[in-house]
Amino acid sequence: MRNSQHDSVWDAIEDCPAQAENMKLRSVLMMALKHHITQSGISQVEAARLFGVTQPRLSELMRGKIDLFGLDALVKMAAAAGLQVEMRVHGAA
Repeated sequence: MRNSQHDSVWDAIEDCPAQAENMKLRSVLMMALKHHITQSGISQVEAARLFGVTQPRLSELMRGKIDLFGLDALVKMAAAAGLQVEMRVHGAA
């Protein structure tokens, strides 16, 4: 087994660099949404209504079920929550 260093856990566990980048973005959005919900003090039912999803779907978000959410869905939920999503693209190091 080869010992190597990675910039993120996603770089270590994903085979494809594109998939690792997708997972990084999804995890950042999920953490931001979870933080927004906890800081707002709203219930899962209220958050689900605000985000336009069902409460069970919101529960999946809160439990970190990242494989169940695509970028598009997470961006839509962030926008519905009144969060501004920004993306930066950098050249390879």
